[in-house]
Amino acid sequence: MPRTKEQYEQMRNATKQKIQSAAMQLFVQKGFGSTNVQDIADTAGISIGLLYRHYKSKETLFDDLVDYALAGLQKNIDIFVSTVSPKQALDQFLKEVHNDMTTGEEFANLLILMAQSFLSGGGTSVKQTEVARLSDKLFHATAQLIKKGQALGEFRSGDPDEMVVFIYSTLHGLAMMKMMRKNHFTMPSRVILTSFLYKEGE
Repeated sequence: MPRTKEQYEQMRNATKQKIQSAAMQLFVQKGFGSTNVQDIADTAGISIGLLYRHYKSKETLFDDLVDYALAGLQKNIDIFVSTVSPKQALDQFLKEVHNDMTTGEEFANLLILMAQSFLSGGGTSVKQTEVARLSDKLFHATAQLIKKGQALGEFRSGDPDEMVVFIYSTLHGLAMMKMMRKNHFTMPSRVILTSFLYKEGE
């Protein structure tokens, strides 16, 4: 029987996910500059012609992956500026991060990918500007969340901006450690990650 339009769309999406997964893996392991389109096609298990049907270049593929990471940043910003309590919002964020870092590689890879958008020449200057803009927006939203939590007595006292730098520096460092140590990597507990912020016994 001939395939339906829905079946073709499912096949197309499955192929695209294979390409994105292969590209993410290679960009993180080898760097943007050292990865070529043939490497990505081989890792995805598809022909280079099929890859080009989805992406015109490795730059457009890289930008697509960065867009995915940026959508994740925006999601966190939306949570942080919502009406939920600061502790609840931060708990939800760190729970998702901890789960992703413990069970898979996607979150760590996305952090490294965004850093590469600045360091390795990957992507476009427009994407670099967007990553910087949303990162600043996330940092500001997190600092405001901490400040609000301090006023409510949910968090320890201290400079919110310094705490934000500590949080995201820690997560970026853990992403690098996960990539370097692979199966030997152990994700610290959420208690350790929040001990500088939460009051004793919380």
